[in-house]
Amino acid sequence: MSQDVVAERIRKETTENPVMLYMKGTAMFPQCGFSARVVQILSHMNVPFATANVLEDPELRDGIKQFSNWPTIPQLYVKGEFVGGCDIITEMYQTGELSILLAENDIPHTVAA
Repeated sequence: MSQDVVAERIRKETTENPVMLYMKGTAMFPQCGFSARVVQILSHMNVPFATANVLEDPELRDGIKQFSNWPTIPQLYVKGEFVGGCDIITEMYQTGELSILLAENDIPHTVAA
C-alpha cells in the first residue's frame, strides 16, 4: 500500500468518525499504557469514538506518524483535526480543555466533576 493510499484511508476515517483514535491495541484490549490512558479518559467522559489498531497494520503505524507529523501513538483526532497524543490529551482532560473542545465540535460527552 502506498503512502497516498494510507493517507487517504486516514482522511476517510477521521472524516467519517467525529472522534478517531489511532492506538496500539483495541479499546477493549489496549496494548500500551499510553493508549489505555486515552481510552480511559474518553470512556470516562462517555465520548463515542472509533479506533484503529496500528499494531495490525505496519503501513498505518508509519503512515499515521507521517500524516500528523507526530512521532508517537496514540493519536487522537476530533472532526478530522489532530488533537494530540497521551500527554496532551491527559493535560487537556485535567484542565477541562478537552471538554471544551468536544463541546465546540458538538461531540456528546460527560463533563467531569
